[in-house]
Amino acid sequence: MAENKNMNIKLIKSLNGRLKKQIATAHSLGLRKIGDETTQPDNACTRGKIAKIGYLLRVSEEI
Repeated sequence: MAENKNMNIKLIKSLNGRLKKQIATAHSLGLRKIGDETTQPDNACTRGKIAKIGYLLRVSEEI
């Protein structure tokens, strides 16, 4: 993890029927509905959130 790196995160699966904690994690990343995209810093906090709901997301790293 280098400084000043960002990650593009896109929600590709629905939040319907997911656990409340998983929905809250997606919302904390700024993702509310399918197709929403956000740019987040590449740090341990963001990577932990991605690890929890990674199967709902598409992640690409910016340089």
